[in-house]
Parts: sequence; structure tokens; C-alpha cells
Amino acid sequence: MADNNNFNNNFNDRDTRTIDLRPEERDRERVDTFEEETAAEVTPMTGAFGGRTEEREETAEANYDDATASGRGVGTFAIVLSILSLFFLPILLGASGIIVGFVARRAGANALGNWAIGIGALSIILTVFFSPFF
Repeated sequence: MADNNNFNNNFNDRDTRTIDLRPEERDRERVDTFEEETAAEVTPMTGAFGGRTEEREETAEANYDDATASGRGVGTFAIVLSILSLFFLPILLGASGIIVGFVARRAGANALGNWAIGIGALSIILTVFFSPFF
């Protein structure tokens, strides 16, 4: 019961200040002209998913170019590993060429990845068949 009386006493002692602006705080010109800044969330939506479609297309093209460039680098590395496996360390470098070839295919360099996988597999197969004769 004592808590209830304490609450009522605090509730009756509320703040009675006004929220009106003083004359020097008022800026009538800005209020009357409605010069407001709006956020991007209230811009009209265009395209299938909103936003400007040209920007999305340019971004998609740039991302595709970056992905294919990195894929070409990985694919070239896979080809180098596979070709080196024909001359020395065929099991180790051939297996590495095959693995990196799959990574290159996933990165977008399908032709380079396929060639690396094929050459690496050929190197391993030739080693298995011809190593007993040497």
C-alpha cells in the first residue's frame, strides 16, 4: 500500500512545462515552404525489384567481369599444374591440377578448368600404366 501512495505522489508532481517554441526559436519561413529532405526509402520504385535497373545491370556486369577474371587466373594456375605434372611429380601435381581445375570451373572458367582436369587425369593415368616399365 505504501508503494501505491508513493506512486500517486510522484504522478501528481508531473512536469508542467510547455512545449511551445519561444519567438526566437521559431523559423516561419522554413515551416511555410516545406523545404524538407527525403530519404531514398520514399523514392518511387521502378523495375521489377525497385531501384534503378541501369545501376543494377552495371553492377551485375562488373561483378561478372571480376568473377571471370579471377576464374581465369585460377584456371591458368590449374593448367600450369597439370602440364608440369606431365614432366615431374605426376601424382602430386596431377591431383593438384584436378582439384584446382574444379575450383576454376566453379569460379567461371569452365574451359580452362576442364582442360586442367583432363590433363591432370591423363598425367596420373599415364604414370600408373607406364611407371612399372621404368
